[in-house]
Amino acid sequence: MSQVETMELDLTSTHREAAYAILAGLVTPRPIALVSTIDIHGRVNAAPFSFFNVLGANPPIVGICPGDREPGVPKDTAANISATLEFVVNLVDEDLGERMNLCAASLPPGVSELEHAGLTAVASSVVKPPRIGEAPASLECVSRGTIEIGHNRLIIGEVLRVHVREGIFNTETWRIDPADYHPLGRMQSPNWYCRTKDMFMMNRPG
Repeated sequence: MSQVETMELDLTSTHREAAYAILAGLVTPRPIALVSTIDIHGRVNAAPFSFFNVLGANPPIVGICPGDREPGVPKDTAANISATLEFVVNLVDEDLGERMNLCAASLPPGVSELEHAGLTAVASSVVKPPRIGEAPASLECVSRGTIEIGHNRLIIGEVLRVHVREGIFNTETWRIDPADYHPLGRMQSPNWYCRTKDMFMMNRPG
């Protein structure tokens, strides 16, 4: 196979300001976390993030990367987790997509994203932030630490409980049924997403 011609992009200098657009467009599709938190007054916040993934299974951990509203001012999700150490990752499928997008709106202080999007807060089992009743699955998490590199913030959460919609999880195989679970994927910025119904199997060699 002949070598493919490539462009070299220097993210340390020349193309530094374009790093977000370049990486967010190349590393796709990304899962979407609709994260619910509460502040110290008990007010619920819900916000979507696609800089998110599962990071390990023993113990089960996930990572989310909420940025800042402006330099030095964390978004509500980051501020709430810092204060309470708890959050819920609500996964997003096709049915939840439009309402997830509504939760990304910049709302006035005191206005609930859940009410704005017509979503239902359901009491969690072991953390204070509620899960979202319309989500196909929700992960109750406790923060195990935050790593900050430059203007990036990685919050690592240990998953304590998982709630899965009836019909998605096969209790005989302990697997998620791909025929009944259709998460959305985040694609290129600013407004591109993908459906995940076109799947195929590829067996590992050996």
